[in-house]
Amino acid sequence: MAERWYERHTEVFLHHFDDRKPIIFYANDADFQQTNIAQQPIGPGTGGFTEGLRERVVMPLSASYGETSHVLGHELVHSFQYDLALNADSLQIRLRNLPLWMVEGMAEYLSVGRRSSHTAMWMRDAVRRDTMPSFEELSNPRAYFPYRYGQAYLAYVAGKYGDQSVTKLYKRGGTVGLDSAHVQMFGVTADSLVQEWGEATRDAYLPLMADRTSPDSLGTPVLSPETSATKMNISPTLSPNGRYVAFISRRNIFNFNLFVADAETGEIVAELDRANTTSHFNALRFISSAGTWSPDGRRLAFVSADNGDNQLTIWNVRTEEIERTIQVKSVPALKNPTWAPGGDRIAFSGTEGGKSDLYVLELKTDEVRQLTNDRYADLQPTWAPDGETLAFATDRAETNLRLLAPSSKMDLGLIDVGSREVTVREPFGDALHHNPQFAPDGESLYFISDQYGFKDVYRLDLESGERFRTTHLKTGVSGITAMSPAMSVARQSGEMIMSVYQGDRYTGIRLDGDTVQGSPLSPTTAAASPVPPAPDTTTSDTTAPDTSATAPSSVAAAPMQTPDSTETARPGSAVGDSVASAGVLPPYSADGTDLVASNLSDPRSGLPLPSTSYAADDFEPSLSLEAIAPPRLGGSIGGPLGATATGGVGFRFGDLLGHQTLSVSVQARGSFRDIGGGVAYLNKRGQVNWGGSLSHTPLVFGASSFRLETAEGNTGIVSVLRRAFITSARGITTYPLDPTRRFELSLGGTRYGFGVNVNEQGLNQNLSLDDVNRALRDDNAGFQFDDAQDPAYLATAGLAYVRDFSTSALTGPIRGGRWRLEVTPSAGTQNFITARADVRRYLYAEPFTLALQGLHVGNYGAEFRNTRLGIGNEYIGEPYRQGFVRGYNTQAISEGIRESGGRGGRNCTPVADDLTDSQCAEIDRLFGTRSLVTRAEVRVPLLGPKEISLIPFRYLPTTLGLFTDAGIAWTENQAPEFLTFEERSPKTNIPVVSTGATLRFNVLGRLLLETYVARPFQRPDTDWTFGFRIAPGF
Repeated sequence: MAERWYERHTEVFLHHFDDRKPIIFYANDADFQQTNIAQQPIGPGTGGFTEGLRERVVMPLSASYGETSHVLGHELVHSFQYDLALNADSLQIRLRNLPLWMVEGMAEYLSVGRRSSHTAMWMRDAVRRDTMPSFEELSNPRAYFPYRYGQAYLAYVAGKYGDQSVTKLYKRGGTVGLDSAHVQMFGVTADSLVQEWGEATRDAYLPLMADRTSPDSLGTPVLSPETSATKMNISPTLSPNGRYVAFISRRNIFNFNLFVADAETGEIVAELDRANTTSHFNALRFISSAGTWSPDGRRLAFVSADNGDNQLTIWNVRTEEIERTIQVKSVPALKNPTWAPGGDRIAFSGTEGGKSDLYVLELKTDEVRQLTNDRYADLQPTWAPDGETLAFATDRAETNLRLLAPSSKMDLGLIDVGSREVTVREPFGDALHHNPQFAPDGESLYFISDQYGFKDVYRLDLESGERFRTTHLKTGVSGITAMSPAMSVARQSGEMIMSVYQGDRYTGIRLDGDTVQGSPLSPTTAAASPVPPAPDTTTSDTTAPDTSATAPSSVAAAPMQTPDSTETARPGSAVGDSVASAGVLPPYSADGTDLVASNLSDPRSGLPLPSTSYAADDFEPSLSLEAIAPPRLGGSIGGPLGATATGGVGFRFGDLLGHQTLSVSVQARGSFRDIGGGVAYLNKRGQVNWGGSLSHTPLVFGASSFRLETAEGNTGIVSVLRRAFITSARGITTYPLDPTRRFELSLGGTRYGFGVNVNEQGLNQNLSLDDVNRALRDDNAGFQFDDAQDPAYLATAGLAYVRDFSTSALTGPIRGGRWRLEVTPSAGTQNFITARADVRRYLYAEPFTLALQGLHVGNYGAEFRNTRLGIGNEYIGEPYRQGFVRGYNTQAISEGIRESGGRGGRNCTPVADDLTDSQCAEIDRLFGTRSLVTRAEVRVPLLGPKEISLIPFRYLPTTLGLFTDAGIAWTENQAPEFLTFEERSPKTNIPVVSTGATLRFNVLGRLLLETYVARPFQRPDTDWTFGFRIAPGF
């Protein structure tokens, strides 16, 4: 497939690769979602991706060859786009010049073509509502989905100017911008051509929709914004008695969730989020289905993901509790579960290595029986009322395995569960048939088909073969993808609910039992009967499954049907056409060279010869350069450091699968001794991740400058710098339990070296510290500088348990929680044990979030005020990376007291103990060997997406918060007084408290800023203080 797509794309792009591009396949989507290549978690809705770092195509083998081929063709378009932008220097393509519709729309068009009933459905809806975009609006991905609208527009460009004009538009648009590229290439402005496309689309689709039903006039809307749901209501599944409907919806911006609603009113009666789901699974398979009802209508079984594997989860809808989870060890990826009428079995479609087959799970014993075992797609099974037959969607009559010629068309299959005999039914010949559902009497089969280009619901009488049309919509019955389940029939009542695309949303519409019978279409041929399948003549493959031994099946291919007498033939809808006019993106007839359609219709185009052989080698991971951090150079003159040069550079290496990462960095500031850097290695190949780091960091932690006169009478400025040189080695092992939980084990050692340097200006003498101290004594300065401290050594071993199930939006977490529990013994110059407990919870009640944090850090056995960089000491003021009490800062307190001159009582309170030499309790109470910080904050999204914000304004997401912080630090020799709240106290072991307001800003999605005003109650120098920091909310 890859070679074929490469040859096809080469012909359109007029470009060849100089180097091979890596293509990485995973056996199924469950494995794909655990890839180490992606920097962010991959959700169930991602079918594959192409990254620009090493131009890798990464994707799973899908449940059908047709979907695998489509995704592969789509992603290889991105490979060509990256190769042209990154490696073709003469073109000077800048990807930032190209909107998403150009990039993704091109990938869809070149891999699907103009015959696309799913995209055509979107365009018909836009025509119906008169919302076809202008050129400017086309670049708004929130209003106009770039995949669909980009494909449709580029199909028009290709139809008028030829397929190569699409790739030329990409090349030229990436250089001069799309506005100029349109004028230079086509002689018209982009606005004019987009307007022309809109008019052509209206002219093509309006006549086809004239005699069809508007979605607003079909049945009873149950799942819609008007019934408290949202515009995304998909995979509806009716309970057996038709009283309730389960569906997937995104009622907020966080994620998709499973809901149960009253099937008449749409009122939500159960929500999966209320079932403490984080302890049972991590993600829903929302693309596939909302699950299946038990025969008594009390429970739902659905596919979820946990620990990287798919599992069946059984949810009691009435109690809203998870009753059971079932790991199907032999099948890693599950889809489309269906509960048997007897309640003792669940059938499902399982995928492994690009093969999808049917399985039956015995609920009493957890035993799994495989029904099919072949290379055809077997999807969306559903039980007949007698519990003996399964209907399913299959490509058995469409896919040519010998030529690897997959089809996006699917037929209907019937399998006898006992004998495993398969019969294929093709009600409309070369069309898409999917989402089968039995009528309550078992004599008819409902399904969705794109016959005539419209996705409608039909009914097939299984005995006579007669066909009936249930819907006759202007738009279509559809889920997120063309193959997503979108219709359900109540097993007992016969009522139907379907997901109808209208108004850029998916609405759940209910039809009663009489309406769903439909109108008869033209007579058809007799029902198909089982016949032996045609032999597979694929070239020798010793690993091909033996279908005769484990899953006997027979296939009957029904003859091609003629168009129904109720439809009028139009251009493109002649007998034998695979897609009628309504499923073709205008123009129907291409004026230019139609390379894409020609290649898509010829599976031999670009296919290597059968004699072609390929060498197969074991993967040998090796590191190669992936990225270079931009070098930084600078310098300064004057100041305590004198004349200095600064700079830094970083390198990142990795292997092809993302299992190993090596980072190297070098930084310099000042002289040779100020050069620092580090190297870090991480191996994520297995479930146990391990790595290590080595670093050397020089820093200045104290500087004093003063005027000095030497014994020779020379006067100048002398600066005494206290330096630290921290050299550290550390190893770490991480054991993830699932995406939200992990254990961490670390071992390390650190050496703290110290030094004192003397810089001078105007003396022209190489002064030592002794020279400086001698001059200070002669000058009666009253102070001296100590020599450098002795080195300190510390060895550590840490064990931590980490949990993070929080959801972030705008400027920080807004729901869920996270915590870290850690114990780290340290031995060396000091011996102590550090215990750390950081617990955070985010309670969401739209639109507010109550954020709570409790942080305890205790260095048990550490010395207080150890002079070696405060080893073993804690500080609860700001700035602090883990937790701090806003409004308290030692430097600000000192400056405030000094500036006030002690007027109005704004002076330090003398310390009541002898643990410190300081005379300022307000400063000393911020330090200790143990600390506890608590914070509470009420957050409300002020600006941002309209779904969660008070004021819709996406360009500068802003969160307003009201907070109260409290913290206390103490030592082993001085117990904390947690409940002593005094504004003026000589004690250093009492809490400090502040309250105030904060504003956080998300600047361009890259920079999170916080500014706040705080009222610190234990500060004598001020009543209010302002703060600013670059960090997300805690």
